Amino acid sequence: MELIVMADAAWAIGRAGDQLCYIPPDLKRFQRRTSGHPVLVGRKTVATFPGGRPLKNRRNLILSRDPSFAPEGGEVYPTLAAALAAAPADTYVIGGETVYRQALAHCDRAHVTRLHTAFPQADTYFPDLDRDPEWELTGAEGPYVWGEFAYSYLTYERKKERT
Repeated sequence: MELIVMADAAWAIGRAGDQLCYIPPDLKRFQRRTSGHPVLVGRKTVATFPGGRPLKNRRNLILSRDPSFAPEGGEVYPTLAAALAAAPADTYVIGGETVYRQALAHCDRAHVTRLHTAFPQADTYFPDLDRDPEWELTGAEGPYVWGEFAYSYLTYERKKERT
């Protein structure tokens, strides 16, 4: 599995239940990368999608412990283990914080849109892959600028075990 995330300079990913900012070129990149692939996502993140509905053109594997949560176009799983059992290898983990933290150990590649500034009012964070000895930066594109935001696209890969 792979994951895709936007994080600021301090690895923050959200505030008050939403992402930090919206950058249209990054949203298009997210759509191109994930379209046609399954996505693993938490219920709270689904609520931030347009209309609060699962994403189109993707199989939405949604983590929720709420047995009454049954959005049209989504498959709801009560545990990560249940979702992983249903998730094919080409699944993208797309958030939020709890899902990223739980699923990170099952991912081999991370696509990070890295904002060059920090949002001091942020309240939700992604693990710092630069300090995680299991991950290494393997690619970078940019920097790019959209409006007031400078950002780069970074690719991290889980280090292969040395034999």
